[in-house]
Amino acid sequence: MDLITPDLGLIFWTGLTFIILMFILTKFIWKPIMAAVNKREENIQDALDMAKKTKAEMEKLQTQNANLLKEARVERDEMIKEAKLTSDRMIDSAKSKAVVEADKIVENARVAIEAEKNAAVAQLKNEVAGVALEIAEKILRQELSTDEKQKQLAESFAKDINLN
Repeated sequence: MDLITPDLGLIFWTGLTFIILMFILTKFIWKPIMAAVNKREENIQDALDMAKKTKAEMEKLQTQNANLLKEARVERDEMIKEAKLTSDRMIDSAKSKAVVEADKIVENARVAIEAEKNAAVAQLKNEVAGVALEIAEKILRQELSTDEKQKQLAESFAKDINLN
């Protein structure tokens, strides 16, 4: 039974060694280990808090991005609509200017045609008058080639003058 029951000296020295070991562990090792564990726990908690904060910021940024995208789309649609209206106004303005210019050109052409027509009529009258004078001159030369015919013509003019 000696093997099962220890000696009193062994118990004393074992207890003393245990107490010294506990004192040394508590004094020099336990505090740094606990400080490291606490620091690690704080770092982990800070990382978790930072992750939550980052997640909240990311959701906020996603919401802002979605709003900005919606605003950009609305602005783009407004710009396209405004550009279309502007182009339609420009096209209508160009069409109306073209119609006015075409009317001016047509009116100028009418005036030019009327002027040309009047000039042609005047020239034709002049030419007809010239031809008529030439024909009358030729007829008179033939008619008045003799003295007797000249006397008859003078008498007929005299009768006409007396009658009028």
